[in-house]
Amino acid sequence: MAEGTTTSTEDAPKPLTPGSSVKHLTGVGPARLKLLNRLGIHTLADLIRHLPARYEDQSAESGIKDLVQDNKTVGSARGVIEATRWQAGQYGRKGRFMATLKDDTGTLSLVWFNAGYLREKLFVGHTLRVQGKCKTFNGYPQMANPKWELLTEQDAETKPARDARLRPVYPTTEGLSAPVLEGLINEALDRVLPTLEDPLPSELTAGHNMPTLAEAFRLIHQPAEADDHKAARRRLAYNELLLLQLGIAMKRAYVINKQVAPALPASVTIDEHIRERFPFELTDSQNKVIAEIAADLANSEPMNRLVQGDVGSGKTVLALYAMLLAVAEKKQAALMAPTELLAEQHHRCISAMLQGTNVRLRLMTGSQSTSGSKERQALLEGIATGTADIVIGTQALVTDAVRFKDLAVAVVDEQHRFGVMQKARLRENDDHDEQGRLRVPHHLVMTATPIPRTLSLTIFGDLDVSTITGKPPGRVPAQNRVVGQDKASEVYDYLKTRLARGEQAYVVVPMIDSSSDTEEGNNAAGLRNVTDTAEMLRKVLGKDYSVAEVHGRLPRDEREQVMAGFRAGESHVLVATTVIEVGVDVPNASVMIIEHAERFGLAQLHQLRGRIGRGASSRRPLCVFISEPTTDDALARMDAIASTNDGFKIAELDLQIRGMGDFFGTRQSGMPPLRVAQIPEDIDLLKLAHIDAGPRIEEDWQLTDPKHARLHKVVHQQYGEALGLIDVG
Repeated sequence: MAEGTTTSTEDAPKPLTPGSSVKHLTGVGPARLKLLNRLGIHTLADLIRHLPARYEDQSAESGIKDLVQDNKTVGSARGVIEATRWQAGQYGRKGRFMATLKDDTGTLSLVWFNAGYLREKLFVGHTLRVQGKCKTFNGYPQMANPKWELLTEQDAETKPARDARLRPVYPTTEGLSAPVLEGLINEALDRVLPTLEDPLPSELTAGHNMPTLAEAFRLIHQPAEADDHKAARRRLAYNELLLLQLGIAMKRAYVINKQVAPALPASVTIDEHIRERFPFELTDSQNKVIAEIAADLANSEPMNRLVQGDVGSGKTVLALYAMLLAVAEKKQAALMAPTELLAEQHHRCISAMLQGTNVRLRLMTGSQSTSGSKERQALLEGIATGTADIVIGTQALVTDAVRFKDLAVAVVDEQHRFGVMQKARLRENDDHDEQGRLRVPHHLVMTATPIPRTLSLTIFGDLDVSTITGKPPGRVPAQNRVVGQDKASEVYDYLKTRLARGEQAYVVVPMIDSSSDTEEGNNAAGLRNVTDTAEMLRKVLGKDYSVAEVHGRLPRDEREQVMAGFRAGESHVLVATTVIEVGVDVPNASVMIIEHAERFGLAQLHQLRGRIGRGASSRRPLCVFISEPTTDDALARMDAIASTNDGFKIAELDLQIRGMGDFFGTRQSGMPPLRVAQIPEDIDLLKLAHIDAGPRIEEDWQLTDPKHARLHKVVHQQYGEALGLIDVG
């Protein structure tokens, strides 16, 4: 028996499953394992789901004279090295290693840049197989930086010529070469695919002319024909979307079957009393949405509705209508906003509408008072005993200390800014009815970031959607101007003209001061900041105009004082970060200047722009975007924001520019993770998945039937956390 060999069963290859660690693969030691983990690859399932970013056409190994010299096609050839040369670099530049390769058909020039180590690797007389893109250089074929394989005399005789193929190109990391990664993936495929279970019934995939899951993984990593990877991608994308649709449908069915909410009927008298509180006549669109909300609240089935409307479309009064229906039944309501500024604005606006009533309105924010203060304790006690009718606050509402006596309506504003668990905490309750259903409040979410129709089946697929069209009477759309930094002085000179007419203005910048991070969290030298910009404006505008500053680090009392002064006209220009993006309503503010606009998201720019033109003035509001876009995406955002004031069109353009994965620009959004499917490109697949999911959930909404066991497991594994699914099966 040869040294180092053994027949012990302990050394026999262990059977591997998709959940097995990649450390069991050939050649994966601690160092390589660390590199794979860096790519998010821990198991064999992770590895086979690490899909190619693109493919390269590789022609079959050929004679040198038959290489395609277009610098695009990847060719392969073998020959003997006739000559080598090292050319040192000048002026500190690294050199290049050159070699001449010859076969029976011709001569090929090879060059590797910054590869001095090859002087100790490749010598005249070596047989070499090379692979790369070939071009004509000085009348001869040349490959630059080709991949190479040194062949022994035996290899040269026995190694077959390489066939043509579509080579997958994978995202990788430094230290992990593409051939090594491809080899590991191929080994994983051989070990996993024979036992890989397909969660979808064969009759379903066959009916859609789709391969099995195992076949799809094989074809996407090892395409034999040109269109193999396209068919594989279609199946894998459909797989994701169907599981997502099943998860969404399960979540919706759980609310219907396992939860109950208090019925809150709206009588004619109650409806009239509530409408008397509104300072303006509701639009037809607002009345339509109120009718939808009232119909939901009249039932014991929990309302789960999204109200979407453009900036300034009047969503707050709809939220107040729903909350007052709860108060009319001697129950409580809550409104949760993502920022203190927005919560304070809601509290101020609703307080004004409730003036003269007996409704007990409270505000709860993180900085309002310390946790042990008498003020905070009194507020918590009022919530727990029911003496607080409506509570408006930030995520402070979902801390462990907050317990509502009888919460009937929960409103979440700009819900994509909250995580799934934060939103769920507003519904948290251990009380069940006589049928075992969990008692929960009705749930209303609002957003001024309109949801493109192509996303309505994904992010908000478990919600009923109401849309407010148009804006309240008197709102004037803004004029939009995009200018370069070289025009900034002209913009600020013109600002004086608008201020002289009695108007007010916002100037939005990305940083608080010269040493701080941006509001988005990344520092960048040379950006405008609140402190320096305010000082510059005081010099430019002179003593006739007052300049105030506001940002997220200001204490609440100081921030309220600044905002109150701006609303009262005591200050003429407010220099701010994106803290004013939502929740600021100053009717006399009709000018906005946004510095470094290319650094902001498209939806964010539209939200900021929505802060002006909120008064009944006949003056046309003006929004100036000062920018220097250096990328195609940034340029597309500037073109889009200048082209329309319609938030729904903005949302569609934003989706086209950024894609679904980054549409909201926040990890807090609860965005379901999609690896393969792309929205809106795969919208037809999404619709197909939506149709296919329906009958299965109608038949078995918990997927507890044994035939759905695998499907149930995979849905919860892939989307349980993102969708907040409760495993009731």
